[in-house]
Amino acid sequence: MGKAASQRMQFSHWKSGRTLGRLASLGLAVMCLLLISCADSSGDSQKASSPPFWKKIVSRIKGEKPAEPERRVNVRVRAAQRLRVAPYLESTGTLRADREVTVSSEVEGIIQSIFVDEGDVVSRGQLLAEIRDTDYRLDLTRAEAALKQAEASLANARSEYARKGALYAEELITKQQYDDVTTRLALAEAELARAQATAAIARERLARTRIHSPLNGAVKEKKVNAGDYVRNSVPMMQLIKTDPLKLVFTVAEKDIALLKIGQTVSFTVDAAGETAFTGRVSLLYPHLEERTRTLQAEAVVPNTDRSLRPGQFARVRIQTGKPYDAVVIPVTSLLYDGQTVRVFVAQGDTARERIIQTGGRFGEVVEVTGGLSEGEQVVVVGQSNLSEGVKLHVAR
Repeated sequence: MGKAASQRMQFSHWKSGRTLGRLASLGLAVMCLLLISCADSSGDSQKASSPPFWKKIVSRIKGEKPAEPERRVNVRVRAAQRLRVAPYLESTGTLRADREVTVSSEVEGIIQSIFVDEGDVVSRGQLLAEIRDTDYRLDLTRAEAALKQAEASLANARSEYARKGALYAEELITKQQYDDVTTRLALAEAELARAQATAAIARERLARTRIHSPLNGAVKEKKVNAGDYVRNSVPMMQLIKTDPLKLVFTVAEKDIALLKIGQTVSFTVDAAGETAFTGRVSLLYPHLEERTRTLQAEAVVPNTDRSLRPGQFARVRIQTGKPYDAVVIPVTSLLYDGQTVRVFVAQGDTARERIIQTGGRFGEVVEVTGGLSEGEQVVVVGQSNLSEGVKLHVAR
């Protein structure tokens, strides 16, 4: 009896404790809801930009991920412009001297003096060097002496011929004697001619000890110095003609029909920055390079101020038609998909894809012949990350 009463009393205490625990939990929940309500009412700006705090707690309890903000792609745009353009060909080439001459010695001897150095500007007929001429002067003196002797012999032979001719006419000498004097006259005349030729050769050899420039140009290379012994035909220096210059360039096989003799070409060189130089096509080679299928051509380029130099690399542009107006966009905006050319246009803050048709390329821009209008905002940076309808953040 006492044992049963004790068990009933313990059950009653346990039941009461359980009820108190439930009441405490309920009170704690009410306090949390009151705190959440206060937080929601005190953050108007925060509530406008994000869901209520208690909803986040509920979403996390349910295992839901919070909604991500809408993604925007950073891009730069440029308006399609209408510009005046002219069709042209582009190529690369090299400037070369109009003429290049190797000056050689025509006589043997020791170089006595050299009057020019590398890089010096020379004119036609200018004295470049001298070879010691002592031996050649003596040869000329000897030849001139022999010439005087021959002249004297010829004068004597002519006098004798005149006397013997008169005697032969009066039949005072024999025919044999007359023939002898005639032969001596002929020999004297031949001896004089030989002496004259020898003297002329000696005079010419002496003149060749003084070496002159055959053109207006500059000294490219000097191969000898004063005191060197040179033989006949030994190269002494190289001269180049630098006004005008030749511009040598190539064009592709498909563009040959666009190139004509007399056509104007313009080009730039690195040493002159953006300064443009001009010339005219003077030569089209009669054959194509089989390996590259290109045609080599030459243009004559004036160089009166000698600002251009042979060997410089040139970027060549050849105008092939009359200027006209065209809508153009930067080349960097184009996206290629096989034969299809695409661009993205910014309409408000949304990307729109356009398939376009292109024409010629003019430096950093390309002509648009269809699919795009003047003034439309074309994406030029970031277009590789776009697709139709993507939201944009346009950098200013």
